Amino acid sequence: MTNLAFPAPAPVLLPIAGSDALFPVRRIFCVGRNYAEHAREMGLDPEKKHPFFFNKPADAAIPSGRTIPFPVETENLHHEAELVVAIGKAGTDIAAEDTAAHIWGYASGNDLTRRDLQAQAKEDRRPWCMAKGFDNSAVIGALHPASEVGDMTTGRISCTVDGEIRQDSDLVEMIWPTANIIAFLSRLVTLQPGDLIMTGTPAGVGQITPGQSCTVTVEGLSPAEVSFA
Repeated sequence: MTNLAFPAPAPVLLPIAGSDALFPVRRIFCVGRNYAEHAREMGLDPEKKHPFFFNKPADAAIPSGRTIPFPVETENLHHEAELVVAIGKAGTDIAAEDTAAHIWGYASGNDLTRRDLQAQAKEDRRPWCMAKGFDNSAVIGALHPASEVGDMTTGRISCTVDGEIRQDSDLVEMIWPTANIIAFLSRLVTLQPGDLIMTGTPAGVGQITPGQSCTVTVEGLSPAEVSFA
């Protein structure tokens, strides 16, 4: 028996729609600037060269339906509606046409962002880690197996705050579709079962304040809902 200095952290587990089974989270990869209009609203030109990535810690993931403390050290918290891809089979240097075999399923997600910290990090030419990877910053709806929902290449993606629509687009607007994202990422790391990929957000990101509720919906999937104390 391994002699641990202290008890190992509990695994991060997310619900699966229509099942009492749970999905164990290993890593969270996030794609930046994957919708042209969002890139433009952030004052940037859309890029079509290669996707780029940042990470959130696995324990930043929380299931839909939680009420959480408003994040500390920010006066400008933003919502970002995203399609989440769940990996179920390991692979490296995967061809785009073979990526479907590595996808376990999909979920709606909200990449919460401390936008003021991100803006300061960009100005200082420093990493975004604390703008993106803080506690409870990845709100994930119940996961749906790919066998039940298809390849999720099209479908409405939206976000509401207190019932008001903020983001409203379609997955087909992605600059880099899911297959290309997985293929490119698998050249950088060996993807493993339990990895989640948040695939980027469309235009319309905006501020959330204490006391508000935010819901991300991707057509065909369960919503990712969160409220702030």
